[in-house]
Amino acid sequence: MTDDTTSRHDRVRSHPTRGASNSLAHWTSARHPLRVAINYIIVWLVRVSPSLRLKRWLLRRIGVTVGEGVSWGLEATPDVFWPDLITVHDHAIVGYDATILCHEFLQDEYRTGEVIVGERAMIGAGAIVLPGVEIGANASVAANSLVTQDVEPGTTVAGVPARPMNSDAFEEKNGDSSTDDYRGET
Repeated sequence: MTDDTTSRHDRVRSHPTRGASNSLAHWTSARHPLRVAINYIIVWLVRVSPSLRLKRWLLRRIGVTVGEGVSWGLEATPDVFWPDLITVHDHAIVGYDATILCHEFLQDEYRTGEVIVGERAMIGAGAIVLPGVEIGANASVAANSLVTQDVEPGTTVAGVPARPMNSDAFEEKNGDSSTDDYRGET
């Protein structure tokens, strides 16, 4: 993780676009259409393949940095435009239908930013990670969360936008000190 004064917005690069059209209309100037088409086909194969070994191999072909033992869930989607800005460290889990974005197309600009998923971190099913976010080692992102800022190592975040879980509030609400059910552990 970076120091406390650096946010995802500090790590996201802005690319202004010209004219009346929104920035998505200029995507062919941002990335070569053939590169995006090849990425799309490989991303589709990654999404449907049940083989984790094949998924890791395919992700590396489009530039994703993938550590040993990474588990990439079915239907999980890496950024199709800038997959080379994704780093997933050893033994991390990217859950079913999770999405890792390294770009944002806006009206007058598009933005790109690297996403780093730390060692043994977990991204839950259906979660979305925005450009420039760093998820620390052993951190957990709950299912269907929207990660708009960095997740400190060992922290569990949940919600839209994702915020750190307050374990005391969780215990009061659920009447015990176990968060195992919340994290999906049995």
